[in-house]
Amino acid sequence: MSELKYWLGFNLVKGIGPAKVQALIGYFGSLDNAWRATEFELQKIGFDKRAIKSFAATRAELDLDACLAQVEAAGANLLTWDSPAYPPYLREIPNAPPLLYVHGALREADCWAVAVVGTRRLTSYGRQVTRDLVTGLVRNNVTIVSGLARGIDSIAHQTALDAGGRTIAVLGSGLDCIYPAENRRLVNQILDGQGAVLSEYGLGVPPDAKNFPPRNRIISGLSLGVIVVEAGERSGALITSKFALEQDREVFAVPGNINSPVSRGPNRLIQQGAKLLLSADDVLEELNLTMVAEKTAVQLALPESAEEAALMAHLTAQPIHVDELSRATGMASSLVSSTLTLMELKGIVQQVGGMNYARIREDGPVYEVKSVSRKP
Repeated sequence: MSELKYWLGFNLVKGIGPAKVQALIGYFGSLDNAWRATEFELQKIGFDKRAIKSFAATRAELDLDACLAQVEAAGANLLTWDSPAYPPYLREIPNAPPLLYVHGALREADCWAVAVVGTRRLTSYGRQVTRDLVTGLVRNNVTIVSGLARGIDSIAHQTALDAGGRTIAVLGSGLDCIYPAENRRLVNQILDGQGAVLSEYGLGVPPDAKNFPPRNRIISGLSLGVIVVEAGERSGALITSKFALEQDREVFAVPGNINSPVSRGPNRLIQQGAKLLLSADDVLEELNLTMVAEKTAVQLALPESAEEAALMAHLTAQPIHVDELSRATGMASSLVSSTLTLMELKGIVQQVGGMNYARIREDGPVYEVKSVSRKP
């Protein structure tokens, strides 16, 4: 926890992005040590005067403990490169965000995600195609990733929710600055156990045009592939597809009327080698995703460590306090809390308030992944 506040501190310094954070860790060994860096040391690792001045000013102004408390009060979780719950595929991309602010829970199953993006000015054709594709993917236990924008993005998120699936929304603003405002209800639905909302931008950061292209690299980075439904020739969806190609992700495009402005983007992508998409089955086949729905609640709830096994022996559908679990298992409260956090991310347990936890998914149907692989 003490180290986490320094990740947060550097996230709040303008002009220090992933490359500089990596340089700081490489030179100082930790961001804790880097926070006390001198101007000479920063010059030595290649920081320019503007970045050094920005860092010095921010360091002098910030109370890191207060900043961390503010994030916790907002109900957000922080994930760093070092966090076990940091999305593994996102960690692989160039310039992966060093810090993610997360509302909701990311689960292991979210590794099997596909991004669905497109224009804000969708047609009835685009709306129906998006619904059909997302419904087909969700039925095969694929998580849907998008950017919460009006149009295709919103339809993708809503359809995933309506179909009982999971969805992840990536913002170009702070978690407390939902944009567009009318999607606050959609965000609440996502956070009601069906996904997560995340951002690399700090609390209070408003939506800004310059934030959205970097945001798009996270959308593609979280996903095995990107589907472009409808998009103009200058659409942000095409920026997402460009990032996808750079990240070695598959790009799928829905063909459309050659006279329609919103089909020019995907038609051009197909012309340039993107996979022409006719149904969700095309995505599942191309990404080598074969999933079978079975009633086997044991599969996802299987303990992965001795600590998880010990806690599982005492967890039921009735809430139990962390301290009581500590006494029952003989484990330290801190170890109980950290283990429960990981179990919550996996969807095994749920915090129900006041540091009380209950086991979930004891009787309900879950999906067993029979074969999942990234296409070589």
